[in-house]
Amino acid sequence: MKKQYFWLFALILFALPVAAAGAGQDRSAAIDLCFTPGGTCTDRIINEINAARSEILVQAYSFTSAGIGKALINAHKRGVKVEAILDRSQRTAKYSWATFLANMRIPTYIDSQHAIAHNKVIIIDAFTTITGSFNFTKAAQEKNAENLLIIRSREIAKAYRENWLEHRKHSEKYEARY
Repeated sequence: MKKQYFWLFALILFALPVAAAGAGQDRSAAIDLCFTPGGTCTDRIINEINAARSEILVQAYSFTSAGIGKALINAHKRGVKVEAILDRSQRTAKYSWATFLANMRIPTYIDSQHAIAHNKVIIIDAFTTITGSFNFTKAAQEKNAENLLIIRSREIAKAYRENWLEHRKHSEKYEARY
């Protein structure tokens, strides 16, 4: 009886990755994980932003992390195309980076078409996708139980980038407040 379960288990382990690959998944994707509290998720995001060469696209529900914001501004200053789509709550949030980004002439948009634009995504150079439950906030790093995936795959980045572009179509330009 145990031998039968072994073969069933082996078949499932073999079949799932093959089925996933057939469903448009990139089996060659490299994935790094980070968990908080205790992990270094913010530092990992900053390192990826610092390594960007051509483009950074951000979607954020909550964005108050000074480190991530400064890294985006520095990337913009060194010639990397940076754009951000933020949730409507970031218009009035006390510590949102929306105004800082817009004042630095980084195209910033508000996605108010949805009840909550709950995405937490950064796409870098059409290759690296950062996503997970991790909000781009100090609390996510220091207090919350969060997860972060850094996925290196052109195929996955392409899908996220296409989704980002769809959201930008219906988002409103955020005007800088000086």
